[in-house]
Amino acid sequence: MRLKKEYLVYFLILGTLFSCVPARKYEELKARQEACKDEVDALKTLNQSLEEENKELSASLEGLNKKKTGLEQDLAILEKSHEQTKTNYDNINSTYQLLLEKNKELLAGNKSATAQLMTKLQKTQEELQSQEDALRALETSLFKKETALQQLSADLAAREKRVNELEAIINKKDSALANLKKKVKDALLGFENNGLTIEQKNGKVYVSLDESLLFASGKYAVGTKGTDVLKKLAKVLETSSDIDIVVEGHTDNVPLNGSGNIADNWDLSVKRATSVVKIITKNSNVNPKRLTAAGRGEFLPLDMTNTTEGRKKNRRIEVILTPKLDELFELLGE
Repeated sequence: MRLKKEYLVYFLILGTLFSCVPARKYEELKARQEACKDEVDALKTLNQSLEEENKELSASLEGLNKKKTGLEQDLAILEKSHEQTKTNYDNINSTYQLLLEKNKELLAGNKSATAQLMTKLQKTQEELQSQEDALRALETSLFKKETALQQLSADLAAREKRVNELEAIINKKDSALANLKKKVKDALLGFENNGLTIEQKNGKVYVSLDESLLFASGKYAVGTKGTDVLKKLAKVLETSSDIDIVVEGHTDNVPLNGSGNIADNWDLSVKRATSVVKIITKNSNVNPKRLTAAGRGEFLPLDMTNTTEGRKKNRRIEVILTPKLDELFELLGE
């Protein structure tokens, strides 16, 4: 009973200290939270769009390669047919010349033999004309196939260039993130796996700090140990100007009890994120424009078991480091 009275007095004192905070500031914080959520959703959508376009370009590239192979096979067949037709034409032409010579020799012979020879000659001329027409048609088809193949090769080269450019930019961003992750790990050596984890996924680096490393239970003021960690992290972020930083506060699903200037888990998560952002800006030259403070409340848990250990994992701060995608935007715009 005495302990409850002491807590009541403590919270009354806290309520008195923070009752002067204007409602406007709270609304501003809430608006910034909504903006941060929109930005995170936009980044997720962009990431999905980039991955889908990369898949579509890769699939398109594969299809163009197959079509190119088919055209090259058709071209080889047509070239072979063209050579055979030319050979047939030359043979028929030789026969025609031979018949002309024979015709001259037999003109003085009987009319019947001459008539037969003329009939055969006419038939040979018709066959020769037919072969010539077939040869011209084949040459026209061959020309069209060659033109189509050249266009397809040009399209394929353009697609390959675009895919290579996209992959180069993505690889560059991944390499920069891996380097940033290493810098963070080196700077926070000794804290990792002691309330701090560092992970690279989905094209971002996630620095997760347990509640026990930063805050007292139900509070949003950062302790001495947590301040030391955040100062070291801030110095690393100071060297990476092309990285956007989102600080997310997360709570468990246990409702807050008592009174004071913390309304609920949403409110606590926002205030914790804001406290972290303030320490980073105060102890480094990180441009505040790169920083976003967001409260996620209890609605993005790591552990769904609803156990004591699971709720402990869910009470955390996540510092999400995202590379700027200006180059990708420009390439996609082109």
